[in-house]
Amino acid sequence: MAGEGKGDPALPSPSVRRSGSHLTLPRLPGARPCIPKDFGHGSVVCVCNATYCDTLDPLVLPAPGSYVKYESSKAGKRLERSEGRFQSSLRTPGNAAGGWRCHRGTPRAPRTESLEFSPSSHAGPCGSGELQLTLSLCPLPQIPLLCRALAMSKRPLLLFASPWTAPAWMRSNGDVRGKGTLKGKAGDKYHKTWANYFIKFLDEYAKHNVTFWAVTAQNEPLAGLFTPPQAPTIAFTAAQQRDFIAEDLGPALVRSPHRTRLLMLDDQRIHLPHWAKVVLGNATAARYVAGLAVHWYLDAIVPPGCSLEATHKLFPDHFLLYTEACTGFFMFRFAVSLGCWERGDHYSYSILTVMNHFVSGWTDWNLALDLEGGPNWVKNFVDSPVIVDGSKDVFYKQPMFYHMGHFSKFIPEGSRRVGLHRSRRCLLCQLEHVAVLRPDGALVLVVLNRFGRDVPFGIRDPAMGFIETVAPAHSIQTYLWHQQ
Repeated sequence: MAGEGKGDPALPSPSVRRSGSHLTLPRLPGARPCIPKDFGHGSVVCVCNATYCDTLDPLVLPAPGSYVKYESSKAGKRLERSEGRFQSSLRTPGNAAGGWRCHRGTPRAPRTESLEFSPSSHAGPCGSGELQLTLSLCPLPQIPLLCRALAMSKRPLLLFASPWTAPAWMRSNGDVRGKGTLKGKAGDKYHKTWANYFIKFLDEYAKHNVTFWAVTAQNEPLAGLFTPPQAPTIAFTAAQQRDFIAEDLGPALVRSPHRTRLLMLDDQRIHLPHWAKVVLGNATAARYVAGLAVHWYLDAIVPPGCSLEATHKLFPDHFLLYTEACTGFFMFRFAVSLGCWERGDHYSYSILTVMNHFVSGWTDWNLALDLEGGPNWVKNFVDSPVIVDGSKDVFYKQPMFYHMGHFSKFIPEGSRRVGLHRSRRCLLCQLEHVAVLRPDGALVLVVLNRFGRDVPFGIRDPAMGFIETVAPAHSIQTYLWHQQ
């Protein structure tokens, strides 16, 4: 729960860095330290305002023979940078967690961002009852925000969109809220009009120079049956989604001028591999589908090997992408928990787990919310990596933000997962990990320690040598190095 912190820290000049009780100049231009604030939830947030926010030094990869490490911890480190050199052998052969050896492996697809929180509903084109959809887009605050984000980003942003509901006149219950289906069946006027709705959406955004990399066929087509009555949703079975894609949505996208990919499912992995078998088992539907969208909320129910990996083995030409994740939802006591390390830890554990089971990217749902975990017009308040306190004109970067940064800041689009061979297992000090090869040839290793004790371990790259190191209690580390 959001609460009062232990005083508001003064935001320093951008030109200084705190180190214990001393202030020193940053090593490289652009670095700014975290200004910590403790709300009593186990760790700290970093305080930012309109003129000051912590940043990293520009990433400079070390020369061959050296490595760079970034570390965040429950104790308060936030992407703290250090450097070291490879050794010719391990000084301490009996490391508690053993060691890892890298070898090259599986390709990864692009990572993406997401936003679906608003004080009001934004259903798309205005109007009702018009099967020809000669309509224009209602003014939306998302468009200028998207344009600013696209202009500011140093890398291309891949946007995707997911529909929650069709207009009331297309729905079986005659209301945009509550549980319902599209009227009729695939191939009829309602389904073709709804497919055309997707195209009109893409057309109108394109007029503002906003293009979408992908759309999903429907947000949570089955989980929507369990949402609150006021939530907007359309129910589809796997067979209904298959037929809608094959007869209506797929052909409409192909005929359109947009090169937008189509994602199926967009629901929990408990539906895999069954949902994939039904949709992708149909050759007509399969040729329109680029990948499978997955949500994380029920991941604890089914192991990734039985769902994600099984689906990949059946349909290796269709990528898997996690399209929604957040914490603080209905089963949690508090929506917003400022400084909660465990929620960030949950993010990293999920990312590491699914990346090791053929998932290409992972998307946070919210990006930034207020102290209540909104705004949200159906009062679905949850937590977020960034929390805004409008009354003080500040925002707080949560541990979740930095956990995500250990991946997104160092693993660019086009990176490929590489294999890791563990030489020894430790049941009481298990470290989670993933390794990738960047397009520039650098290797990245992310290591998560979820335990309350330090864990020593070693890293072996046959081309470079050994790194003997330690994962501190409740920490996440990112290692980067170039091979010779």
